[in-house]
Parts: sequence; structure tokens; C-alpha cells
Amino acid sequence: MSRREALAALALIPAVAALRPLPQALDPAALERAAQAAREALAAAAPYAPKFFTAHEWETVRLLADLVIPRDERSGSATDAGVPEFMDFIMDAYPDQRTGMRGGLAWLDSESVRRFGTRFVAAGDAQRRAILDDVAWPARARPEMSQGAAFFSRFRDLTASGFWSSRMGVDDLGFIGNTAIAEWHGCPPEALRKLGVRYEEG
Repeated sequence: MSRREALAALALIPAVAALRPLPQALDPAALERAAQAAREALAAAAPYAPKFFTAHEWETVRLLADLVIPRDERSGSATDAGVPEFMDFIMDAYPDQRTGMRGGLAWLDSESVRRFGTRFVAAGDAQRRAILDDVAWPARARPEMSQGAAFFSRFRDLTASGFWSSRMGVDDLGFIGNTAIAEWHGCPPEALRKLGVRYEEG
């Protein structure tokens, strides 16, 4: 399973569950409002001006989101889908999440400066990935990386929620909605092969 496929599977979990580190008060209506606001921001002629993030944080969020979901042959990146705008609206709607987000972005810069003498956005690609490799799997993260791992998990969840609630993300899943099917021929062979199963003969 590729990283994109794993994240897509996470996106199939109800958004509130995917955002479990965030308060339980986070409701689907707020997420839908954030997704709608992000769509409108992408469609606007003027460049989006973040309400919460500083200019440097905005640059970091855009870079980090695209490291989580990069552009590939199937669809665009997290930034192409409006994920940073989605996150900005979530931070606007949930002020109690701002400290965690701001602190996590500051941790990322601090860790990059400690290791490489430069902030995360100015680090090289291999340097950035070295930091993320240490925080991408919370269960395997060293104790001194636990705060970074907690932040990255939340950031990754928000990225997945923002991406797969966008038009681009829905298209990426191949979701066709409630479409009438005249005759059901079973699960497509390519899907069966991917799952490693088959219909019993006879």
C-alpha cells in the first residue's frame, strides 16, 4: 500500500474520528464549512491571505502538506487541493488548536536548526525527510521525538481530511456518488486482484 493509498484509507474514516487528537467538539459541519471555504479560496482570483498563520508559518504549512501528499500521476498535491487554506479555516474555527499548531511548527524549525543550522523551509529535501522519518511513526519515535511525533500525526490527519474533502480528493478516490447501475456484474476484476481475493467458482 502506497502512502497515498494509506492516507486515502484514513480519509474513509469519518472526519471526526480521523481528527481524534483534536477536541471531540469538532463537528462534521465545521469541517464541511472549512472545506467549502477552502474551495472558495482556491476559486478566488486574488491570492489567499491566511487569517491565522504568519507568512513564515504559511510557507512551512504549504511545504509540509505537500511532503505529506505530493503531486503524483493521479492527482495534484495537498496544496493544489487547498489543504493549507482548509487548515487555516480550522485554526480560525477552533482557537484552542492554535497553540498546538503554532508550537508544532516552531518545534519543526527548532529541530531543523538544531540538526542543520537552518529552518525547515530552508533545509534540503534530504534534511527535511530525515526529521520527518523520526516523527512519522509515533510508536517508533524516540522519547525525545514524542512531541514532534504528536504534532506530525495531527498535521498529517488534518492534511488527509483537507485533501479528501476537496473536489480533487474525491476524484482521487474515484468516488462516483449515488449512480444507478442497470446490472451488477460484481466487483471489478482489477479491484479483486488488488485485494488478493476472488469469487468462488461453481
